[in-house]
Amino acid sequence: MIPVIVIRPEPGNAATLAAAQALGLDARGYPLFDMAPAPWSAPDPAAYRALLVGSANVFRLGGAGLAQLQGLPVHAVGAVTAETGSAAGFTVASIGEGGLQPMVSALPPGRYLRLAGEKRVPLAMPAGVAVDDVVVYAAAGLPMPPELIQLLANPALVLLHSGEAAAHFAAESARVGVARGNIALACLAPRIGLMAGEGWQNIEIAETRSDQAVLALAVQMCEKVSPRGH
Repeated sequence: MIPVIVIRPEPGNAATLAAAQALGLDARGYPLFDMAPAPWSAPDPAAYRALLVGSANVFRLGGAGLAQLQGLPVHAVGAVTAETGSAAGFTVASIGEGGLQPMVSALPPGRYLRLAGEKRVPLAMPAGVAVDDVVVYAAAGLPMPPELIQLLANPALVLLHSGEAAAHFAAESARVGVARGNIALACLAPRIGLMAGEGWQNIEIAETRSDQAVLALAVQMCEKVSPRGH
């Protein structure tokens, strides 16, 4: 069985790694991002109808400023983000599926506050909806450790959960000379596959934007990845 590489930051890395191993995959965890709080000040919550949150890292790393915004309901991108927000004392108004854009497209008119990371997905706003962005955390890309470089010298499957992860993995692969023809990519969304670039042995997209869907895809792909690369 080929190795399945998980590069997302903690605590997501450990969660995905455990779920992958429970499915019988030869999963290895190598977080390639270091998440850290960013300096920020909470704006006046009276100006906003609700919060938009596209990552659980907002609640994990947002710090003391979050307390000033707890009166605003939260539109969360997914279940994990919603659960983390609830645990932090926020009221969750809705839980999205398929990314932040579909949720934003369905918002009633008003002004919203988006709490986000330094690198975030651009959004197209429907008529009557305005969104102000506030950065509360940042992700710093880390170099590939020697063990991962050695592992990628042979065919492997890499799980990609964000466009930033795809771009960073591609850049690091180029820096250390990874042969793209050896590596298959299982991606959470189409944008992620595009940001990974070309030349990989195979790129496939999960049916839904969830960790479970990426892992189900990984199980299928492990049966198809060529042990000799291309």
